[in-house]
Amino acid sequence: MPLKFKILLLSLLPMMVVTSTVTWIGLNQARQLSEEEIKLFEDNLLASKRRELQNYVSLAMTSIGHIVDSAGENDRKAQAEVRKILTDMTFGQDKDGYFFVYTLDGTNLVHPTEPELVGLNLMDLQDSRGDYVIRNLLARVEEGGGFHRYVWRKPSRREQIDKLSYVVLLPKWDWMLGTGLYLDDISREVAKIRAQVNRNIRNTFFTVLVIMSVAVVLVVLVGIAVNLHENRLADSRLRLLAHRSVLANVADRRRFSRELHDGINQLMVSVLYRIELAQRKLKSSDMSGLDDLNQGYEVLNEAIQEVRRISHDLRPTLLDDLGLRAALDGLLARFSERTGMRLKLDLRLPDSPLPEDVEITVYRLVQEGLTNVERHADASLLRISLWCQGGMLWLRLQDNGCGFDTEVLERFEGIGLRNMRERVELLGGEFRLLSKPGQGATLLAGLSLQQKGLNV
Repeated sequence: MPLKFKILLLSLLPMMVVTSTVTWIGLNQARQLSEEEIKLFEDNLLASKRRELQNYVSLAMTSIGHIVDSAGENDRKAQAEVRKILTDMTFGQDKDGYFFVYTLDGTNLVHPTEPELVGLNLMDLQDSRGDYVIRNLLARVEEGGGFHRYVWRKPSRREQIDKLSYVVLLPKWDWMLGTGLYLDDISREVAKIRAQVNRNIRNTFFTVLVIMSVAVVLVVLVGIAVNLHENRLADSRLRLLAHRSVLANVADRRRFSRELHDGINQLMVSVLYRIELAQRKLKSSDMSGLDDLNQGYEVLNEAIQEVRRISHDLRPTLLDDLGLRAALDGLLARFSERTGMRLKLDLRLPDSPLPEDVEITVYRLVQEGLTNVERHADASLLRISLWCQGGMLWLRLQDNGCGFDTEVLERFEGIGLRNMRERVELLGGEFRLLSKPGQGATLLAGLSLQQKGLNV
């Protein structure tokens, strides 16, 4: 794993861990707080129900109070009249609110919604949760009146619903009078609030998740941008170093070429002249010495030619003395004379002088290109173009030879082509080689001139 990726990962992991931890703690606290608020809301609703039940019972007591007060302890007529009044008293939107009456032994006396229960002893009646309903209600009466919560069938829905009842004692007849309110509306409100809270928590979680994802993406993008900037800066420095290396190489080659040409070569030429003088003097005397001198002359002449060839390869003299155009003209003239191949030239150089590294690169590209065409192309025509466009100096060599498969060439690229490509890339240029079997080949190379300070 690259070091930069490890550093980026180490910067992301703590942020993600801290964000996740803070989010988890915050959501838990929000959930606990919401449950407390929901409980408080439910308690307030229940308190409101309790007050409402007390008011209903107080209203019922007021409605039957004058009858109870004027009746005796066993006044059957008054009791019947009270039961009728309580049976007729209903309340609520669906008339689900009613009053019930039980004796202290658990016998039902009034039940408007379920008249079949009247006269039955319900002391052992249990709801769906196992609660002894009548026993617990009578227990509240013995305490002086109170509330009890249980499950009872709601008349309008015919299903078991949570219910809260309030009961008091009619002491004259030892009756338990009470009424109740079903709590399904409270359950609905609590469920609605809980769903809203859960939805808010879920939205908060997704919001934090999105923010964290955006932050991670931003960090990654910043990291990539910094990395790209550093890579570009490194590439720029590397190209500058390569440019300086090429310039130093050019300078060294020029120095070596001059030393070979002006130093060793001149000494050899001087020796050659002396040998020629000795040859003329010895022609009239000993002929065996003349043979030795002739052999020495030939060897020395070969050495001079080799020094000149090395000097020209290191740095063409014409390139220093007369410039790129003259050097190319000489190179192409020798090539045409040697191969007999037709040349079509279109050389359009800028008016301002080119940098030395660009000149020697163009010269070597043409030199190597001519060598490849001569050896491998089997061509009869070669087009050479040189022009400036878009801040670039472009070179194109196009022959009508046998061509080749570029995919195969990429796997088995020779030293010459590799050197050409590396020369162009060292100067930050572009190098392309296009060819198909039987359709010739085209070499296209572009060298940037803008970074050299040229206006083209």
